[in-house]
Amino acid sequence: MSDADSRLKIIPLGGLGEIGKNMMAIRYQDSILVIDAGLMFPEEELLGIDIVIPDISYLIENKDKIKAILLTHGHEDHVGALPYVLKEINVPLYGSKLTLGLVEEKLKEHNLGPINFHVVRPREIIKLEPFDIEFFRVSHSIPDCMGIAVHTPLGIILHTGDIKLDQTPGDGEVVDFRKLAELGEKGVLVMFGDSTNADKSGFTMSEKVVGNTFDDLFGKCEGRIIVTTFASNVHRIQQVITTAHRFGRKVAIVGRSMVNNVRISNQLGYMNVPEGILIEMADIGKYSANQVVIATTGSQGEPMSALTRIATSDHRWVSIEPGDTVIISATPIPGNEKLVAKTVDLLFRQGAEVIYEKSVGVHVSGHASQEELKILLNLIRPRYFVPVHGEYRHLMKHAKLAESLGIPRSNIFVAENGQVIEVGKKKAVIAGKVAAGKILVDGLGVGDVGNIVLRDRKQLSQDGIMIVVVTINKESGEVVAGPDIVSRGFVYVRESEELMERARDKVNEALQICSKKNVSEWAVIKSQVREKLGKHLYERTGRRPMILPIIVEV
Repeated sequence: MSDADSRLKIIPLGGLGEIGKNMMAIRYQDSILVIDAGLMFPEEELLGIDIVIPDISYLIENKDKIKAILLTHGHEDHVGALPYVLKEINVPLYGSKLTLGLVEEKLKEHNLGPINFHVVRPREIIKLEPFDIEFFRVSHSIPDCMGIAVHTPLGIILHTGDIKLDQTPGDGEVVDFRKLAELGEKGVLVMFGDSTNADKSGFTMSEKVVGNTFDDLFGKCEGRIIVTTFASNVHRIQQVITTAHRFGRKVAIVGRSMVNNVRISNQLGYMNVPEGILIEMADIGKYSANQVVIATTGSQGEPMSALTRIATSDHRWVSIEPGDTVIISATPIPGNEKLVAKTVDLLFRQGAEVIYEKSVGVHVSGHASQEELKILLNLIRPRYFVPVHGEYRHLMKHAKLAESLGIPRSNIFVAENGQVIEVGKKKAVIAGKVAAGKILVDGLGVGDVGNIVLRDRKQLSQDGIMIVVVTINKESGEVVAGPDIVSRGFVYVRESEELMERARDKVNEALQICSKKNVSEWAVIKSQVREKLGKHLYERTGRRPMILPIIVEV
């Protein structure tokens, strides 16, 4: 066996230099393991896009080599791309009971099946030659989270998953420190560490802090309480239900995704829902204001979410009443700050008291801050370290933390999606790159919206469109009818008659130039119309609408 054949290849396909879209491939010879398959929500400039998933070209090319997809936990940024991935690569899934329960529901929505599920428990070892895979318990903001240790012929690869060192987590399941210490003692070849909070000093507050805050707030509120959080934050929803029960209130769950997650978590035994505490949305009006708590989606100000519809008085069952208290138990994902601020303003305008400041203690992060990251690095002492799960500044901060603890800079890799990290017996290097990037999902279309379509959408959103319709005689080339001009999003036609008249003159000029030159090709005629009319409109208005010439032959 050559030295090249005996090297490990580690290929991040998503989650580096970005928040979300987490996915990583580990390859040894002709065997590949994939860890997570997440999605990312679109940034502002991705107009009309629903979600973003990783480019899996490399996996499709090597689908016969893939042994399994290993899942760390059930958040969308780690499992959301599975319906799209499994349509191309039908391989076994390994994960905890809750994670696979949430995934199964997601796959049903996409009419996918049958899929080979394998429920794993912490400390269970799965043998998939040439790998031995060991899952271990970690804390995060959803139950049943696990890190993964992959025992390879060259050494141990340790992936923390999303992690924080919560000593008093919502479900009482603390990080398996003993297993981490044991793996560190054996010697970890490569460690992949969650970098989401690498720029936050100190320790991340415990989930118990939120429980205490809820106790305080629920005790003071005399009207209805509306709590919004991530639909997948099962710990937080459990705290809402527990606190509501303590104060004799009923709970209505609003938002399809949250209803599904509560149902699945309860069925699988990950939530403790007292008998009779949950009520239907339609029954909210049957109770007095001080008997009701509403748990809802929409913590990110999403335009179609339940909370936003409530804030705009557009929800079928719930509208804000004087005396309502709204608790936003989440922090905005980068890019969503304006949406959240707008929702908060609307809620205040409707007469609600809104509690949204992080300092109040209504939300804590599910990710480790700097001091916890140091503890993890000191406990594991990996030979090579790769920060993952974060924007570039987070990766760099995490890398500098590792360096400050004595890991040589040459052994720390701040990589990019698609870069191949080759690990041999003596050294590790970045060696080449595979296809990696963003696949845009818009409605039922996967990957059919690219840069050109986005550019057109941007132009349409900025300066509108002008459609020019001309009917031309096929024999003589003479204009039979038109030009007729339709404007949308450019100018209000009734108040711009002179501009539209001059626009028709410019189209006629362009057609006459083509006629004199005996130009009969449509593409050339359209180009001439676009050029002549576009120049005129820019000179008159300073705007560049999309110009769409349509030529009809008779």
